[in-house]
Amino acid sequence: MTDTTPDPGGFRLDRRTALATTAVAATALVVVGCGSTSDKPASAAPRAEPGGPDQMPAKKLDTLANTADVPVGGGLITGGTVITQPSAGSFQGFSATCTHLGCQVNSVSGGLIRCPCHGSTFNLDGSVAGGPAPRALDPRAIRVEGDQIVSA
Repeated sequence: MTDTTPDPGGFRLDRRTALATTAVAATALVVVGCGSTSDKPASAAPRAEPGGPDQMPAKKLDTLANTADVPVGGGLITGGTVITQPSAGSFQGFSATCTHLGCQVNSVSGGLIRCPCHGSTFNLDGSVAGGPAPRALDPRAIRVEGDQIVSA
């Protein structure tokens, strides 16, 4: 069946041409968007004086937990981070994603970080205590600021 609808503007565009034109336009937008508006290398940019008006504001700390909330010889899970305190005052951070199949670990008890999906367990230092996880939990940078544990 053919289209016999009259073309009021006299301009017809077949599907292949329309798709090709759209692809070219999208590519051009990406190229233009990635271009630089400065011919100076980044190293040539002027530096702000410390404490001057151009200084960047201090980064807001991403508080994960209070130090008192993390038991010695245990830990807690907050968001996507596992925080442990293997010994008093020593805090470590790890991704809450199990290295077996990507499930989220869901508890820290009995000195172990536990994954509910296939039974993997991890020591408080993130190392594998029991499989099937093939490797340790990925480390997460944390630091203690006063009585708060923050993302580093």
